[in-house]
Amino acid sequence: MNKNLPRLGQGAYWQDLQPGQRWRTFRRTITEADLVGFINATGMLEAIFIEDGYEGGAIQGRPVPGALTYTFIEGFILQSMIQGTGLAMLELHQKILAPVRVGDSIDAVVEVTGVRPTSKGNRAVVSSRIEVFNQRGEPVMEYSATRLLAGRPGS
Repeated sequence: MNKNLPRLGQGAYWQDLQPGQRWRTFRRTITEADLVGFINATGMLEAIFIEDGYEGGAIQGRPVPGALTYTFIEGFILQSMIQGTGLAMLELHQKILAPVRVGDSIDAVVEVTGVRPTSKGNRAVVSSRIEVFNQRGEPVMEYSATRLLAGRPGS
């Protein structure tokens, strides 16, 4: 096996990132199966999530937990920007702007807002701003994340 070949899907090393870089994630439609699996796995058995047409809710349709929206976007980020280079999530600030419902498709724009190398270990603290949109281009969530990322081997 040739270990010098680049790895498909390898995330970015901190040296490859700079403030102002932006990417758009893929889009994903949230299904009823996604909602049911998520609430079963997490125990979020709230009536607005488990009862179709719940009359006591303030949101029409089948709303999904904000945590589900966030985790799908983080999955896209993990599979691309930080796969194999992400070491830790250090801080997260999140704001829900609008409901996401079963049948909505979400994607996000990720912008690097800061890169601060640590004093040891070939690592850096990387901050980013993530804006999440539905299929109509309406913002549904925004959050900032601060992560610890690995450096390029041998650097």
